Amino acid sequence: KTNLIVNYLPQSMTQDELKSLFSSIGEIESCKLVRDKITGQSLGYGFVNYTVPKVAEKAICTLNGLRLQTKTIKVSYARPSSVSIRNANLYVSGLPKTMAQKELEQLFSQYGRIITSRILFDQDTGLSRGVGFIRFDKRIEAEEAIKGLNGQKPAGATGPITVKFANNPSQKSSQAILSQLYHSPNRRYPAPLAQQAHRFRFPPMNIDGMTSLAGINIPGRVGTGWCIFVYNLGPDTDESILWQMFGPFGAVTNVKVIRDFNTNKCKGFGFVTMTNYDEAVMAIASLNGYLLGDRVLQVSFKTNKTHK
Repeated sequence: KTNLIVNYLPQSMTQDELKSLFSSIGEIESCKLVRDKITGQSLGYGFVNYTVPKVAEKAICTLNGLRLQTKTIKVSYARPSSVSIRNANLYVSGLPKTMAQKELEQLFSQYGRIITSRILFDQDTGLSRGVGFIRFDKRIEAEEAIKGLNGQKPAGATGPITVKFANNPSQKSSQAILSQLYHSPNRRYPAPLAQQAHRFRFPPMNIDGMTSLAGINIPGRVGTGWCIFVYNLGPDTDESILWQMFGPFGAVTNVKVIRDFNTNKCKGFGFVTMTNYDEAVMAIASLNGYLLGDRVLQVSFKTNKTHK
């Protein structure tokens, strides 16, 4: 009862600032802000371990619900790691655009204890994307939520919602790819990826000097983000599929499926904008050549030559 988990920390908060805040309550034995192993970016949560349980309890009473910048932090007792709590993160799409985070939690809380939740918003308009994530305390609770809510139509929704386990990209494969990206800029990728390159319109793994993943000199820098071109999508592809594919790799600010004006079907391609370059690189490296249905996707940074 001395180890606490702190969720919903501001992205810019440092470990020293976290330690300073919680040291104001009492003596700390250890403090750790959790960061992405590849990009070094804060994942928005951390752990604080006090020397005595009484001080930890006081920290929960004092700091839980504290407003920091645009975030309201959540302070609770940390759980020991076990198989029962792994992979309990759900992806939810088709939510009413008016639904707030609190209402999302109310909808799912009947199935178990929610650790974190978030709804994705359009940064330009501030409107909900109708997409969210819910992390339960235990995997079995997440399974029950899928059984109970997938295909259901909550109040305010125009159609049934989709509830499924969120895709978590493999940390090991991600690290291997980025390791080669940053430490061997003049080497081409080894087989089997290099052998597959002829199958793609854009060679997926051409890293030569200053050349980007897309095989061009200047990747898709747009405003404050990076635009990714996704080609060979099926006619029934919608935005929620792209949100689910790219969301686990990092912050996605915009998703657009290009549709035929007459049929409203996908014309075979779309665009995804991500805020962080490293995360965009990782998404491209992981998803280029990805089999979606019966189609092999081509994923690259957007170029001036790309479809408009």
